[in-house]
Amino acid sequence: MALKDRPLRTNFKVLIHTLDTIRLNDDSFIYLVLYVDDMLIAAKKKYDIQKLKGLLSAEFEMKDLGAARKILGMEIIRDRERRKLFLSQRSYIQKVLARFGMSSSKPIDTPSAANIHLTAMFAPQSEEEKEYMSRCLVTGYSDSDYAGDVDTRRSMTGYVFTLGGSVVSWKATLQPTVTLSTTEAEYMALTEAAKEGIWLKGLLHAHL
Repeated sequence: MALKDRPLRTNFKVLIHTLDTIRLNDDSFIYLVLYVDDMLIAAKKKYDIQKLKGLLSAEFEMKDLGAARKILGMEIIRDRERRKLFLSQRSYIQKVLARFGMSSSKPIDTPSAANIHLTAMFAPQSEEEKEYMSRCLVTGYSDSDYAGDVDTRRSMTGYVFTLGGSVVSWKATLQPTVTLSTTEAEYMALTEAAKEGIWLKGLLHAHL
């Protein structure tokens, strides 16, 4: 938020002096994540973290648990050589497996049917085939009845979208208005399906 107006700047200065604030004179940042009674502090300089801990300890009763190993059930993994951090949900996955009685199941990268057979003839032989086979094809179906609701005479819209043979989106609801023909009811259902299809297309292009 840019405080361009003078009244806003004045009120902001008053607020800064009223509240207990910590001012940094350089361009560094301190990230403080608070969830109920769990706190996570991150900064580039260890000195900044220690200084903030000292200031907070002077105001609140705190217990320093050292370097963070978990946050909200997620395990924090450090690779200091590559200067990278990773979040792992290993514990949560193990709980889910235990819940469904699959703790002893053999882990595999890509679960497939036991009777499936892969042959060399299905391997792409050219760049065009690679591009074609790498696509995630979404298949959609839409339909409607006509004046199916006996009270309002409104028609029903229904659509379903599948990705790789699995259903990823579906809807069945009464249309908002009373249609005058089966064609009009079909067009209204098709419009809803088209909007959902456009949204799914954007979602797949953004994340795949």
